[in-house]
Amino acid sequence: MQDSKFKIQNDGAARAGFRLVLSFCILTFAFCIPASAQNAGPGGYVDPQSPGTVSTLPLPQLKNVGFKQHLDAALPLDAPFTDDTGRKVTLGQLFGKRPVILAFVYYQCPMLCTQVMNGLSSALKVMPFTAGQDYDVVLVSFDPRDTPAIAAEKKRAHLQYWSREQEGASWHLLTGDEVSIQRATSAAGFTYQWDERTGQFAHVSGVLVATPDGRLSRYFYGVEFSPKELRLALVESGQGRIGSAIDELLLYCFHYDPESGRYGLMVMNLVRLGGALTVLAMVGFFFVMRRREVRTPMASRA
Repeated sequence: MQDSKFKIQNDGAARAGFRLVLSFCILTFAFCIPASAQNAGPGGYVDPQSPGTVSTLPLPQLKNVGFKQHLDAALPLDAPFTDDTGRKVTLGQLFGKRPVILAFVYYQCPMLCTQVMNGLSSALKVMPFTAGQDYDVVLVSFDPRDTPAIAAEKKRAHLQYWSREQEGASWHLLTGDEVSIQRATSAAGFTYQWDERTGQFAHVSGVLVATPDGRLSRYFYGVEFSPKELRLALVESGQGRIGSAIDELLLYCFHYDPESGRYGLMVMNLVRLGGALTVLAMVGFFFVMRRREVRTPMASRA
């Protein structure tokens, strides 16, 4: 009777141990769920025929408009700009410590640029990183008519809308002359064109992530950005200075695809990880069972 009682207890403990290991495996795989697709591709732009929508249909205005990836290209860090406080800075003064999220916008844009900024803030809001500590945000206006005063008002309204005024020091809204703008946009592969018919710039939307030394690392297209993909880009671009063990696991599961501008599952790495977890689960189960078998005769003699 006593042996039967200990056997029931041991079986229950073994099942509990197996469930614990299995739960760990499931949770690990959960971190490798594919990121959601972004809403717009590299051809996204404001359709003047349907305000408020993003279209990918070719238009004559977009003949010389694009956003080509220049991965590992160096930004012109000596290019002079003026920030939203009216201070004269070079691009390089905003780099050096942390990875940088970079976007080309213009502050009087009636629609698309605001959507890019909102999409970026929406993703950053749910990330575990802190602006000014783990990354900085640099926005470069490609409209030479923009002024520091316009940039300051845009920044104030945007950060107030997202209740992130405390991040003001880590958001840099730059304006500059045509020469500096062309140097920066050309290095990043960003081209745009003034459309006389609509009185707006024709351009595509997206953000970039750059390394602390000013090299272009990742491109993300559209007006909405996956927090997980942006997080992975910052970890990679941070050269190991930010992130956690979970981020390292995610980077093992996902790999950046330059053609799509997204992170995709690395199937072989996932298979290897699954095999390793299966072996760990089996070893853990065997270890638990072995301990119970050793304890049972000792308890019976007692």
